[in-house]
Amino acid sequence: MPYLERDGNVFVLSLGNEGQTDHENRFSHQWIDETHALLDSVEAVEGPAALVTTATGKFFSNGLDTDWLFANLDRMHGYLDRVHSVFSRILAFPMPTVAAVNGHAFGAGAMLATSHDFRVMRGDRGYWCLPEVHLGMPFTVGMNALMTGRLTNQVAVAAMTTGRRYGAADALVAGIVDDVVEPGALRGAAIARAAELAPNRTPSLPAIKRSLHAAALAGLAVPNTPENLAFAQG
Repeated sequence: MPYLERDGNVFVLSLGNEGQTDHENRFSHQWIDETHALLDSVEAVEGPAALVTTATGKFFSNGLDTDWLFANLDRMHGYLDRVHSVFSRILAFPMPTVAAVNGHAFGAGAMLATSHDFRVMRGDRGYWCLPEVHLGMPFTVGMNALMTGRLTNQVAVAAMTTGRRYGAADALVAGIVDDVVEPGALRGAAIARAAELAPNRTPSLPAIKRSLHAAALAGLAVPNTPENLAFAQG
């Protein structure tokens, strides 16, 4: 489950199990609950602050809990609403946010990284990828709004319709990430960037973010129903 550390004014949300590397950090129900609870504790702290989200090993996050999802298709709509709640929470989080992408960020994991204000990616391994087209899965209204709001149109077209895997260099060129660093420097670089931004946690910041991301937040607030989401049938 996710856990929280602190470095000065920077809170570091680690997505995987403490002491365990190479966990896929999928969006299970419990994982979503724990993530929201940790974010609650970060928000409760007063004064300058910023958030870094990262993981350890080869995965940042492999996205949806597909084992549960395909075994519970009759309950998928409520589950996807809960997934959206994580994206919305980060997108409008009332302090600066930085994703330190340590490894593969696939599907909802890529969307989680993209929900942050800024993204730093290690240069030697890991892909940012939206593989839904290859999995026969449509994008929800909210996911589409998030991706088209955070990426340029042509990058969104390439990422969403081809399932292209973006390594760090390509992701930087595409504007998916803001910086690429050596693997050993990733955590430190993300914390340093976040620390510089921590004084920007002012009363105006939440309003600025909600206005800036109004369309994406509106899309993410649309309930998932059988009418607006139907998985492709084989």
